[in-house]
Amino acid sequence: MYLRALSFMPEQDSEYVSSKDIADLLHIHSPQVRKDLSYFGAFGTRGTGYKISDLRKHVRKALKLDVVQKAVLVGVGKLGTALTSYPGFKMYGFDIAAAYDASEKRIGKKIGSVIIEDVAKLENIKNEDIKLAILAVPAENAQNIADILVACGIKGILNLAPCYLKVPKRVKVITIDIAVELSVLPYYT
Repeated sequence: MYLRALSFMPEQDSEYVSSKDIADLLHIHSPQVRKDLSYFGAFGTRGTGYKISDLRKHVRKALKLDVVQKAVLVGVGKLGTALTSYPGFKMYGFDIAAAYDASEKRIGKKIGSVIIEDVAKLENIKNEDIKLAILAVPAENAQNIADILVACGIKGILNLAPCYLKVPKRVKVITIDIAVELSVLPYYT
């Protein structure tokens, strides 16, 4: 949340930002901002605020985003293809370093800088330094793919399949079902 806010703050307006400015942007209270940011260290100046560029660096380091994080994309259909061109990944230091799909029409094609591989060869990622995965496959294939990813050493999965995955506790899974998220909105309208 803080990194996203800092990423959109233009430094040409001001080199510093106050906890109140951050709080207003994120719709939270400024004491909460000060408390949260204090976990990263004491680098704010009372009465002046935080130097935006330094705060960005500290937050990126705390989130382990100060180095490029490689990810594998499994499922290069419409959603997967859209993800490969999403500029937000680069902004946060993520690189889709490998892509796999089951469709013979897609295998061998280049998407961005990556050649789409056959999902039957997914175990090849064991030899890569990849710890994150994005799953954009049909629900009926998701668990099987997740099992292979876990066996290959993947530590984090962003699951876009409309199902829940069973993985060991050492693996973090975030499931985003866009239809379910959208179905919440009518309640508020």
